[in-house]
Amino acid sequence: MRILFWSMTHAIPSSLPDFRNALLGRKIDNSVIDRLRQFCLRKLKLSAAELHLILPMALIDRVKFDADDDTCLVWKFPSEDLRLGAQVIVNQSQEVIFLKGGRVADVLGPGTHTLTTGNLPILASLVNLPFGGKTPFSAEVWFISKLVKRGLKWGTKGPIQIVDPVYNMPVSVRAFGQWGLRVIDTRTFISKLVGTLTTITTDKVEEYFAAEIVQRLSDALAKYFVEQSVSVFHIASKLNDLSSFTRSSIEPELENYGVELVNFNVERVSLPPEEQQRFQDVLGKRMEIDQISQAKVGSAYVAMRSFDTLEKAAGNEGGTAGALLAGGLGLGMGLGAGTTVGQQVAQNLNIQGSSGADDPMSKLATLKKLLEAGLITDSDYENKKAKILETI
Repeated sequence: MRILFWSMTHAIPSSLPDFRNALLGRKIDNSVIDRLRQFCLRKLKLSAAELHLILPMALIDRVKFDADDDTCLVWKFPSEDLRLGAQVIVNQSQEVIFLKGGRVADVLGPGTHTLTTGNLPILASLVNLPFGGKTPFSAEVWFISKLVKRGLKWGTKGPIQIVDPVYNMPVSVRAFGQWGLRVIDTRTFISKLVGTLTTITTDKVEEYFAAEIVQRLSDALAKYFVEQSVSVFHIASKLNDLSSFTRSSIEPELENYGVELVNFNVERVSLPPEEQQRFQDVLGKRMEIDQISQAKVGSAYVAMRSFDTLEKAAGNEGGTAGALLAGGLGLGMGLGAGTTVGQQVAQNLNIQGSSGADDPMSKLATLKKLLEAGLITDSDYENKKAKILETI
């Protein structure tokens, strides 16, 4: 038997039909057939059609799949020619599902199963299988891995356009992370995803779900930033919250395909370098404005400009304010009279503000009059003016 197997695997004729004819009429052990089938599929890379030419229907009475690694989620048995009495061996973390005419039929869990009408009730009704015997029938056999697949990568291929809710700036966001899955409903998974494919790997599943993940992610990101009032530029400290928020949006979609979202992590959110630089420039200018506002330099500036206006008005002999100031100062008015004149000038110049004794404008105007009347020195004037401005 070993010599026969060696001759099959090392001296395969160039004509596959000739090889098949060489097998016909020989009684070969099922273990040898299984080894030969696996060799042809994995080492020789034969297609299902070519394998069917080599192994005739009468030889297929044992169905099994041993995956080389954990990347294969779904594998279709290369032949659809089965018979009652054949054995189907299902490993742990696997399920086998039968399809007939594109319709999902029976499911078998881990263990060794001898095919009968008892464990294939749906398929038996579809094919009209009789009880007992070794009746041949045709059906697709799919092996589905139910292992947890972790460490799958996801990332936005292009930027997601959102408006930063804090700085009210349009930004282009890209995000990256990892996710994991597990098939929990083989019937739904097969009927919605498999279609006419013979093998589905982790890469194909990632590609299939990539569009759905990115679409849900785009909506979730925009919603999260607005609802939480978090800036894109501060998101690094909120990645765990963002991951949970986004997962709640993606999870229901995967469940519709019979897939459980085991984990979903947002590891990085980034912006294009040119947008980061633009934000830094705008933020720098805003910080300068905030600092000026906090120091109340704007109010001090208004007071100084009003004071300059009063000074110019006093030198204008033809103006109303100049006449009032010149007349009042020329008569040597006292402090009370000077305050009244200052208020009148402010009213004539339409300068808004309080006319009370505590108003900085009134104090500055009075102080100026006292200086011009010779009642205080230049040193006193500068010292008093500085103290008044400090109160603004």
